[in-house]
Amino acid sequence: MKDEGSATVEFLAVGVLLLVPLVYLVLTLGRVQAATFAAGSGAGEAARLVAAGAPPADAQAAVALAVTDQALPAAAADLAVTCTADPCRTPEAEVAATVRVDVPLPLVPAFARDVVPLRVPVSVRRVAVADRFAP
Repeated sequence: MKDEGSATVEFLAVGVLLLVPLVYLVLTLGRVQAATFAAGSGAGEAARLVAAGAPPADAQAAVALAVTDQALPAAAADLAVTCTADPCRTPEAEVAATVRVDVPLPLVPAFARDVVPLRVPVSVRRVAVADRFAP
């Protein structure tokens, strides 16, 4: 019979064709989830620090620490802080920190990234309130 073993070859071919995109999807979703965790914790800490009266450099350092903790480059994160009062330490003032992280798609060559934007933007906003009885 000529068809002996063809089912095995077909199974392997179809299995590889389905397995490669599935593995790539898992890798990509893992990186996006890591960026979401990093942006969320960085934004929360940055808002809390600014509401407590810390300098903006400390908030930026907290974001950089959260991003590098998830194995992403610190330069991939941008921090924007807004306050409802000036200064941000005003009692009961709301401090909003927004962290944006651009996640590059894995396994994409650098020359392709220069031509087509192959990044997934992740943005998280957290709000903290300054202490009511702050001096």
